[in-house]
Amino acid sequence: MVVVENLTKPRHGEASEFKSQSDELREIAQSGEKRKHFIATIIGAAGDHDPISLRKLLLPLHPADCASVLSELPEESVRTIIKYIGEELDSEVFAELDEDTRELFVDILPTAALARAIEDLDSDDAVAFVEELDEEERAEVLAQTSPEFRTNIEGALSFEEETAGRLMQREFVAAPEFWDVGRTIDHMRAVGEDLPDLFFEIYVVDPMFKPIGAVAVSRLMRAPRNKSLKDLMENLHVVVKPETDQEDVALSFQKYHLISAPVVDVAGRLNGMITVDDIVQVLQEENEEDMLALAGVSDASTTDDVFESVKSRLPWLMINLFIALVNSTVISKFSGLIEQVVALAVLMPVGSALGGNAGTQTLAVAVRALAQKELTSENSMRIVWREFFTGTLNGIAIGLVFATVAGLWFHSWIIALAAGGVIVIDFVVAGLVGILVPLGLKRLNYDPAVASSIFVTFITDLVGFSAFLTIAFFLLK
Repeated sequence: MVVVENLTKPRHGEASEFKSQSDELREIAQSGEKRKHFIATIIGAAGDHDPISLRKLLLPLHPADCASVLSELPEESVRTIIKYIGEELDSEVFAELDEDTRELFVDILPTAALARAIEDLDSDDAVAFVEELDEEERAEVLAQTSPEFRTNIEGALSFEEETAGRLMQREFVAAPEFWDVGRTIDHMRAVGEDLPDLFFEIYVVDPMFKPIGAVAVSRLMRAPRNKSLKDLMENLHVVVKPETDQEDVALSFQKYHLISAPVVDVAGRLNGMITVDDIVQVLQEENEEDMLALAGVSDASTTDDVFESVKSRLPWLMINLFIALVNSTVISKFSGLIEQVVALAVLMPVGSALGGNAGTQTLAVAVRALAQKELTSENSMRIVWREFFTGTLNGIAIGLVFATVAGLWFHSWIIALAAGGVIVIDFVVAGLVGILVPLGLKRLNYDPAVASSIFVTFITDLVGFSAFLTIAFFLLK
């Protein structure tokens, strides 16, 4: 048997006369100057309350292009479009909408129409849309869907966010190992529209419905009709559990060059699949998250209001203020020395900045290695020693240049020696803390991308200022 779990229904609006894909219109929607004129035309049609023109302009677009165009329109124009042709848009548009535009669709479209559009999506896209709704909206929309669809969506939402259970697609194709190619192809053709919209592999299952292998569709189509699936199937490199973190799933896809992977329930039975298009989105989201965390921003979006932006940045700025005050306290202990030797006040920020940059370089490498599972407890000491020697050699090279510049500038070998010495010390410390801080935070079960930069900056600045002033104090004594 071929087992197909299907949550889709025929896409509404596809019979429209405007649905023929127009290459010219698609090019206009994607290009620079033509796109501006195209958007202006849509705004004009919306202002004229002209549904016929709106259909001709928007319905032929690829769903991603349509969603992108809607995100650039004024809210009034979007409201008019939703009112007149919102129910005629391809349901895939709903999966591509940004947060603000999606909220307008939820507010304006009748609940029944919204439910039809969501039910028309692949299950993973439907889950992604529904999970962004508040509880009241979610209940109203799901109440308008079929019991089977509602059960599957609620089952997906029972898993933690950013896990395979949220990510997986519940439509898949599976067949027993004793079937041959001909029987498999014939049955899939008979099933027709009940097949998933996009799939790359047919999962081979045992009598307990546990996946034991997979046959690539490309390989199936090249094989003779009498060839057994058991002879064609390849072993599964990865079998995913629903509670697995999506980042770990993405790493498995990257490691084994997968295009899809089966998801099993607690009993090991096939329950869904994850495809590479979802993994691409996960990798993008994880990279953005790490980038923002390294910058000391917990979350960010162009759709955030002022309060949300302040909320995500202010805590880290407060921590930075505290750290700056600690460093200032250290500097104040040497205020008399700084007043006597103006060169110290001039050169201190340079040394601190260089040390901070060196620490940031090491930190970026370490956080990336931890995220990619390349830095582990087994190889951590080797990496620590590598960063120690890297910091030492870079410190000597930069220190020699800095000492030469400082000596020629202020005509003092003491200032030159202090400047060069602090660079070597700061670079060695930067290399060590840049690797040890994220390792320590990881061991304590904290996200190293979020907190590491604060500690690394604090330590490199503190060491840079105190080392420079201490060396100068003893040399000038």
